[in-house]
Order: sequence, then structure tokens, then C-alpha cells
Amino acid sequence: MGQHIFDRFSPTIQQYVYQSGWTQLRAIQAAAADAIFHTDSHVLLSASTASGKTEAAFFPIITLMQEDPPRSIGCLYIAPLKALINDQFVRLNDICAESGIPVWHWHGDVSQTHKQKLMKRPSGILQITPESLEAMLLHRHGQIPHLFGDLRFVVIDEIHSFLRGDRGGQTLCLIERLCRMAGVQPRRIGLSATIGDTQMVGRFLSANTGRSTVIPRIQSTGTRWRISMQHFFNNGPQADELLPDGSASPVPGAPSPAATEAATDTAPAAADPGLGYIFEHTRGHKCLVFSNSREECEAVTSTLRQYCESQHEPDRFLIHHGNLSVSYRLTAEDVMRQDDSLVTICTTSTLELGIDIGRLERAFQIDAPFTVSSFLQRMGRTGRRGAPSEMWFVIREDPAEARALLPETIPWKLLQGIALIQLYIEEKWVEPPRAGRLPYSLLYHQTMATLASGGEMTPAELASRILTLSYFEHVTQDDFRLLLRHLLQIDHVQLTERGGLIVGLAGERVVNNFKFYAVFQENEEYSVRCESEELGTIVKPPPVRDKIAIAGRVWVVEEVDRNRHVVYCHPVKGIVPAYFGEEPGDLHTKILERMRLLLGQTDTYPYLLSHAAARLSQARNAAVQSGIGREWLLPLGGKMFCLVPWLGSYAFLALERFLRIHCGPRLNLKGFDSKRPYYMQFTMDATPDEFFEILSDAIAQPIDPMTLLYPEEAPLFDKYDDILPVELTRRGFAHGVLDVEGMVRRVKEMVKTPHPRS
Repeated sequence: MGQHIFDRFSPTIQQYVYQSGWTQLRAIQAAAADAIFHTDSHVLLSASTASGKTEAAFFPIITLMQEDPPRSIGCLYIAPLKALINDQFVRLNDICAESGIPVWHWHGDVSQTHKQKLMKRPSGILQITPESLEAMLLHRHGQIPHLFGDLRFVVIDEIHSFLRGDRGGQTLCLIERLCRMAGVQPRRIGLSATIGDTQMVGRFLSANTGRSTVIPRIQSTGTRWRISMQHFFNNGPQADELLPDGSASPVPGAPSPAATEAATDTAPAAADPGLGYIFEHTRGHKCLVFSNSREECEAVTSTLRQYCESQHEPDRFLIHHGNLSVSYRLTAEDVMRQDDSLVTICTTSTLELGIDIGRLERAFQIDAPFTVSSFLQRMGRTGRRGAPSEMWFVIREDPAEARALLPETIPWKLLQGIALIQLYIEEKWVEPPRAGRLPYSLLYHQTMATLASGGEMTPAELASRILTLSYFEHVTQDDFRLLLRHLLQIDHVQLTERGGLIVGLAGERVVNNFKFYAVFQENEEYSVRCESEELGTIVKPPPVRDKIAIAGRVWVVEEVDRNRHVVYCHPVKGIVPAYFGEEPGDLHTKILERMRLLLGQTDTYPYLLSHAAARLSQARNAAVQSGIGREWLLPLGGKMFCLVPWLGSYAFLALERFLRIHCGPRLNLKGFDSKRPYYMQFTMDATPDEFFEILSDAIAQPIDPMTLLYPEEAPLFDKYDDILPVELTRRGFAHGVLDVEGMVRRVKEMVKTPHPRS
């Protein structure tokens, strides 16, 4: 099929292939071209990072556009990050250089001159973020038919990143709204390296179009990985020094420290063990260090820079996260693209996706990421151009105090990291899209966006435009009626003399704010400046003369302008905690269940280094002695107990509420303390037998999710929940956020399990 497909490409694409030095097409490229050339279906391309998915999609698209030039923009490319668009803009321009097809990009950092040229002569390929597309539909509503009247393709890059929240729903709504305005039915092409349930994603891609999705089956050629996982106590002896026999080789078959590459540097004597390990193994290499939060990223960067200073070395650490200014992020990306650059970027998920920053040698992951998808994306940033992908996990833990209770002695992050790796190795499992949500916050957003762009319309017309969008299939007309009545009451929507609806005065303040374009939750942010230099943003600025951490350094606050939301500062030495707002993790139940299985097994894993293997051995010994992993409820002494349900974040949250609301009064629960989603501790006036009997009685009745809310509670989970009528906020959380089904299944399993300690 490869030669046949190659012959089908246009001469300019064939020439590009020759000039690139390729001797044959990759399997994904041949399969994608076959689907795009020979069917009229949507196409989902799922293949590993650096497998050539971009070329796979665009070679046939460009060929078709050359053969029959569209009269408007012919292909819309939607990506989750501006940086990814900038990167792909250069890449697509290279492919299209001789094709006569222009490539445009459109986001907040693109010049008005570039945008005006597109408006005058809409053509070729347009690259855009969902937020910029929302702004375009809002402010250039009348020009949409001119811009997209002959749109043939919509390419959604990194589609997995759109599947677990309102941003994906917004993207789907935007595509459907644009197609209605322009009167087109383009084919949709989804690209991702990390999709588990391809059929479910295929249904997401084809929603409301009447077309099916072709998912080419690509024969995997096998992926080479180099993974290591090391564990560090933040102080005191390490795990393999704590074994009863004092030996340094904890488990038969586990590699010794000599199995790792020799250090290329020496950390200061008093260095944090885990960060010292990273410091010692990054010198002379081009690396990424992933953290799970912006706060941790700042702390890690500051510490590593201090080690450079202490060792009288040049600073070799850069920083990259979402709260940094554009100049800081672009500087880090530009430095890393240089082939001779041997620096390390400390980052969060902002460099998780496919931005080209040159050939990276290795990635470090501090603790475990929250999803298999993130693990695969981060691993895939390395090992390009024939080298194996390489990731070094660095699990850090404070040693448990002598009087610590049992659950505090379990290395949860270590178990989580091993579980993520094993789930993919054993089952090729990746988190599926979240299903069954009631996206009322997005319903408000799309209602206001539709009214603001389309002008006055009757309630019936507005309802027909909104409720026919595929993402709102579970929203009823009664729900929408309730929302509109509420918005009229609070002046977000106004009724005209003719009985039509328009945006009200209060609604205009929301819609006219640039933050309206995004549906993801944002904290109230303050810009941080040092003289003319823009450093980034923070939340909750401290008092004047206090210190803040941003851009991998420490600054003293000189002035806080609360009207303009600006913090002025100057640099100083030292380390202080940073705060950028909450970044909750979302663990899937399957990961917790694999963690449970780990405790009961004796398997060894070749990627575990000495400290990590010893720490796993200690955890398994503790599990044998305590029953954790075999039993659900563990006595901690007196009336205190620990419940370990092995449930994902939202099922765990539902269980907390079920225990407190449905069982709490009979158990007399007190001192309830959760380490979500690992375990919960409490005291109760009941024996274990009585506990499970009360659980059995409560779960035997049908559980209405609304009963898991506290009186008068209106949980704010999504961006516009605080604007919704309280009834919708409560229902959206109870039915769309809490995983009640998963919780019920687990409780029924608990009450059927024999309880030997009883």
C-alpha cells in the first residue's frame, strides 16, 4: 500500500518526502492517507509520539487541497496550546513551502497584521486554540461564512487532552456552531499518542455528524524504553539501609545503584537526597524535570540553582510553567532547541505535549503523575531520532515519625508510579474519556456566547441552537428553562419588548472580559513585574516586604497595586514556597486497584533501583502484618479506624459523603480525616462487624446522588457554577462529578467480603 499511496500524493508532497531523506512511508502515514483518500469518514490517528502523525494527516489533506483549491480556509487545525501551534506553524510551513497553500495561525500572541491578511484572503490552513476560536465566533460572527464557507477538514491535535473536561466539550460545541454558521460539514481528523478506548474517542469525534470514524489499526513495531525508579527519604537513612539485616541489596533480582549511569556531577553535602540525585545526573545532558504542580516546579528550580551556586557552577536550569510570562517560556524553549544546549528545564504539563524542543536525552519525573496518559506523554518527549525513550522516576517521601499511624507509613506515590507503568505494560491501558457529565457550567457559557454573537433571538430559537449541540445531550428542556429564568433574574440575560432575549448588563461584564473565552477554571491572578520585566502571574499576593517565588527565583514585594492587579518586586537570594492556586489530581479507580494488587504480590520490577525496591519490600511486609490490601477496615487503636477503599478520586469523594451522610449518625463518626484518594481515618462508636452491617443496610437502598450533598451546599466545581441556579449547581456535582456507581459497586463488594479481624 505504501508505494500506491505515495504515488497518490501531489508532486510537492512527494518532493518533500524525497528531500526529507525518507526511503518509505511509515505505517501510520500510509494507513491515514488510505482512509482520507478513499473514504468520506472522520479519521482517528492513534500512534506513539514522534511517529509522524502530523505528516500522516496533512500529506493527503494538502494533496486534496492542491487538486481542488477551497474558496475559503480549507483546513482548521485546533490544538490545546499556543506553543504547540507556534511549533506546528513552522513545521507545516516547511511542508507547504512549495504547495501554494498558505498556513495561518491565530492566537493572542499573533500580530494583527498577520490576522488582517487572513481576513482579506481566507485560504489554506488555519491553526487556532479553542479559546481563540471562541473569540472569533463571538466577535467576527458575520464573517464566518466568508472565512469558512468551503471548510473541508478539522484537525484536532492531542485530542486526548480535550476528553476529560469542559474544554473538550467547548471544542465540540465550537466546531458544531462554526459548521452551522458557515453551512459546511467538514471531516474531522483526531491525533493523539495516548488513547486507550479508541472506539469511545471515535464516537466523540463523530458526534452529531451522521458520519462514522475510521480508526486505522497500526501494527506496533515495539517501543524501546529506558525506565528507572528510585525512592528517597528526604532525610535520614534510605530504605535499603533500614532492612533488618542491614544489607544494601534489598530484593533478589533488583538492580544495584551500579546499574544506573554514573553521576556527572556532585551535589552539595547537605543536598536534599532526591534533588541531589537529579542534580548529579543532569549535567552534560539535555533533560526535562517534570513536577506535578507549579509550586513544586518553582521550589525544585530554586533548589537546583542553589546547588549550582554552592558548587561554583554556571546555572544550567531553566523553568517553564503556565504562570510564567511568555518571554520566560519562549526563552526556555529557544535555548532547548539548540543542538549543543546541555541544560535542563524544570516544568509542569506545559511541556508534556508535542512542542519541539530538540532531541531530549532523558526526562525526570518527581513523584508519580496522576494519569497513565501523562506518563506516556512525558516519556514520549525523549528518545527521538532512533534513541529509546528514557524516564527516571524520583519518588520523594518524608520518613514516617515513630508514632505515625499505619496508613502514613505506606509509600503511596511509589505504588502509584509502579501501577501506572504496569497498567500500560501489561494491558496498554490509558484513562478513558469521562462520560455522563452534566455540563451546566459550559451550558451557561455557550448560551451567553451564542446570544452575544447572534444577537436577539426567541427563547425557542436559543434553545434549539443550544440543546441540539451534541455535548448537551443529557441536558433537558426543563434544565434549560430553569437556567434562562435564573439568568433573567440576575440580569445576565434580558427580555426585549418583542419577547426576544439579549445579553443583559451583568452578562455583558462577563462576556466582554477576555477570560470569558476559556472554560477552564482560573484563579484571580496578579502580574508580577521587576522594573520593565514581566515575570509571570501569582494568586493571593503577600504583604509588602514579604517574599514570593516565581521564575525559579525569590523576590521581595515592593508594592501591590490591587486595582491593576500588579505586584512590583526586586530579586533576592533564598527559597520560599510558591502558590499559584489549587491543582487537584484526578486518579482513576483502575490505578488504585493496581496499587492494591502490588501490595499482595511478590513480583520484582527491573526498573526499580535499590532504595525503591527496598521501600516496596517494606510496604509489602507492612501489608502482610497489618492486612492493608486484604482488608478494607483497619483498626488503629481504641475507637480509631482506617478505611482503604482503593477507589479513584470521584468515587472516593462519593464514599466520603456516603459514610458521613448515610452512615455517620448510626456510627457516630468523628475526627474524619481523608488522604484522598488513598485512605480515610475516623473514630466511631461501632465494632467492625457493626460498621459493615450498617454499610450493608445503607447500600441496600437505592442511592440518589442528590442525597450525597449537605443541606444548602452548592459545590463549585466548574468555572461558572457560581452563576448557575443553585439547583443546577447541586445536580451537576451530584450526578456529573461524583462517581456514585463506582462507589456503590465498591461498598457492595466490601460488605460481601469476609472480615477476619471482626
